[in-house]
Amino acid sequence: MVNDDRSDADAEVASAEKSIDEAEQLRRVAEEMREARDQHREAAEESRQGKERVRDAAETARTASEEARLAAEDARQAAMDSVRATAESLKASLEQMTVVEEMRRTLREIRATRKPESN
Repeated sequence: MVNDDRSDADAEVASAEKSIDEAEQLRRVAEEMREARDQHREAAEESRQGKERVRDAAETARTASEEARLAAEDARQAAMDSVRATAESLKASLEQMTVVEEMRRTLREIRATRKPESN
């Protein structure tokens, strides 16, 4: 019976050691899973931050594009204003030239009428 008790005790010790080894193995697997989960979480956070940077860059590009569009519209308007001012200046010049030409015609007519009188 002593031998049976010793065999039972050895079997219990072996079973306990096996349980401890299995528990340690489960603990290591759980730790590896936690590390993998943490790495996944970090990768997801980096991805989120990358997407945020891309979104910010896209917003900056959209804003710059809108500012460029507005500047182009201002430049177009300034060019149109310049064309109008040039057209008005040319019209005024033409009107002045017409007046000068009428004055010359009138002066020629006056000279033409005076020449016969002076003879």
